[in-house]
Amino acid sequence: MQGKNNRKQRPVYFGLSGVVWLTVSLTAGLAAQDLQSVLKEGDLLFQETRSRQALALQLATKSRYTHVGMAIWHANQWQVIEAVQPVRITPLGQFLDRGVNRHVVVKRLLNREKHLKAAKIRELKKYASQFLGRNYDLYFSWDDERIYCTELVWKTWKHVLHIEPGKLQRLQDFDLSHPLVQQLMRERYGNQVPLEEPVIAVSTMFEAPQLKLVFQQGR
Repeated sequence: MQGKNNRKQRPVYFGLSGVVWLTVSLTAGLAAQDLQSVLKEGDLLFQETRSRQALALQLATKSRYTHVGMAIWHANQWQVIEAVQPVRITPLGQFLDRGVNRHVVVKRLLNREKHLKAAKIRELKKYASQFLGRNYDLYFSWDDERIYCTELVWKTWKHVLHIEPGKLQRLQDFDLSHPLVQQLMRERYGNQVPLEEPVIAVSTMFEAPQLKLVFQQGR
């Protein structure tokens, strides 16, 4: 019988898949750390998502981005308040995981230090939080019964800061000609498409002149 000290040590091999997984995990972790180091409350996080609706939005607005949320410091960590189903506060990592390739663009209010003092940040969070638990608005109506992502941000900024992050448009202002867009509208509205309904598109908010780019990760 051989003693413990005489046992042969078996070499440990990492397969290619293990190396790839480790590399991706480390990269994602470092990217999240970089993002957290630059985030400030009230920043807007834009991402591309995958869904039938997201594709229709891209076709209608000619923009890559289909979702936005607002960064807040909550429960001792960075989180994102966002209008999904339902409106919720989402940990930053989970928010990033939902985006295509974890790509995110962070934009910040110009002259933030002037407009976003501590009291205003508290007001922003309080106002947005009143919508928590509310259903997502698939119909993009402008009332508050249900709410969609850009509507949540726009109404919060308008009420608290008296700033409109993007100009309101009408549904008819977008390219509604693609068959997928038309099919989705028929499914939701039938023959009563509300072409005059005020809307705020992710594409419009992304290009709002009141915002500046502060961070981007992924492709």
